[in-house]
Amino acid sequence: MKVFPHLVASLAVFGLFLSPALAQQHSDAIRLNQIGFYPTAPKMAVIAAEEGDAFEIKDSKSGKTILKGKLGGVRTSQHSGRHTRIADFSGLRKPGSYIIEIAGLGKSATFRIASRVHRDVAEAALKGFYYQRASVELPEKFAGKWARPAGHPDDKVLIHASAISEGRPENAVISSARGWYDAGDYNKYIVNSGITMGTLLSLYEDYPLYFEDFNLNIPESNNGVPDLLDEVAWNLRWMLTMQDLADGGVYHKLTNPRFDGMVMPDAAKNPRYVVQKGAAATLDFVAVMAQASRVFKNFDNKFPGLADSCTTAAVKGWEWARKHPAVMYNQDAMNKQFDPDVVTGAYGDRSVKDEWIWAASEMYATTGKPEYIKEIDLELQQPMALPTWSQVKTLGYYTLLRFAEKLKLPAEQSAALRKNVLTYCDQLLSDLEKQPYHTVMGKTAQDYAWGSSSVAANQGIALMYAHSLSKDQKYLQAALGNLDYLLGRNATGYCFLTGFGSKRVMHPHHRPSIADGIVDPVPGLLSGGPNPGQQDKCTGYPNKFADESFADQDCSYASNEIAINWNAPMVYLAAALEATMK
Repeated sequence: MKVFPHLVASLAVFGLFLSPALAQQHSDAIRLNQIGFYPTAPKMAVIAAEEGDAFEIKDSKSGKTILKGKLGGVRTSQHSGRHTRIADFSGLRKPGSYIIEIAGLGKSATFRIASRVHRDVAEAALKGFYYQRASVELPEKFAGKWARPAGHPDDKVLIHASAISEGRPENAVISSARGWYDAGDYNKYIVNSGITMGTLLSLYEDYPLYFEDFNLNIPESNNGVPDLLDEVAWNLRWMLTMQDLADGGVYHKLTNPRFDGMVMPDAAKNPRYVVQKGAAATLDFVAVMAQASRVFKNFDNKFPGLADSCTTAAVKGWEWARKHPAVMYNQDAMNKQFDPDVVTGAYGDRSVKDEWIWAASEMYATTGKPEYIKEIDLELQQPMALPTWSQVKTLGYYTLLRFAEKLKLPAEQSAALRKNVLTYCDQLLSDLEKQPYHTVMGKTAQDYAWGSSSVAANQGIALMYAHSLSKDQKYLQAALGNLDYLLGRNATGYCFLTGFGSKRVMHPHHRPSIADGIVDPVPGLLSGGPNPGQQDKCTGYPNKFADESFADQDCSYASNEIAINWNAPMVYLAAALEATMK
């Protein structure tokens, strides 16, 4: 079982420690949030089988029947044509430990009804970032059985030929330590750090009080700073090293020319480079630094000068981007011109309109100076786009909405921002009662892109903003439905967060989890989820149906890798729901 030492006792009480033998006794056709439900929230399971027309909820210890109900009408999956029915037991509010039983089909795994039922999920997903830390040992005291020696000190990083500048010739050496490993690999990418940091900093700005007692058991715990911000600071200090102070431009990434093998961090010894500066990386950096300067200003006594450093870096980056707005990172073109060739994650972008919107919004919110935003087209006449690493403008919208009163936004602008979010969420909710798993996630095959789990989580975040704007419970319930999806109520039956659930991800594409010799993968990491593209050519996929196209095999980097920009919205959604349902 993958959990943190300080959570073991509480989880054992709730019967979440399940051996594989036990797990096999559960009916895989009963799909539900494998962790549990809030007492006052909707509660449902999806029955992916033809058998039965009634269900019973039983106390998991005594076996006593607590509630009986009829299954809903047949729903048909638009992806596979399979039939499902809903078991709705929202009327059960008594805290406890339960199972669902269906005659002829069997029993579900145990689940809980409890007031802080997703607290462990939120903590674990955030602690997942600790396990991704570069340049530092993870001792057993904090990492448990996943303790490991330090890898990638990154104190002797080379300037790639594409990144030379005055004072920094080819192969000059800089120090660029700390940061998080990006995904299943060991490289560090500014663009993907951008959306990740923006999501986590927004979570803190939206729910600051919730994190006052959020203790992760990391080295910085109990230092007078919320652990969320201590973890963010680890990556923030790395990002600051990626700016060339001579001109303000920001390197696209810190990387090996080729991916490391499936080895532990301390066994990876290949040379590392910073490569070409670009507008996307620089503008993402500007946005993060502007937002971080706001947040860390409140902790100046704990992080002396950090907020000021972030402000200075943001202004310098803004000026560089204004002078070089058309510098796009094109890895293939770069490799034709410079050696060594770099073939790691490209994170290339063809347009930086969205990065300008995000950066301008953060600079405006931090400085209060409207000139940052006055020449920027916010594109509010266009439909809202769900945040991804390559499309970040909605992060700017969220910030402008958060500070609309303080900034005294013009009424028409404020109304347009609000309408943009609510219209998007209303479209998510249309036809919800027809969806095979009763989730807004998965309505169209496009939801099952690479990293589809983050689509579900980011949809949930949008719904949380809609709830905050409107106070309408329908948005909150739909956000809960997407958390249910991530924790087991989906067409694969998997709980996608490592270390959790009765049917859990055991073989993520994640180098430490593969190379450490430990059966359980590193906990608290969100698997990418179904991806019908199957770009990895792994042979473990069950079929090509969009919602079932998932393989719990480490060869499946297209469906079963982990990534920081997927974990961040998982943290946001679980923590925001915890804070709201409290």
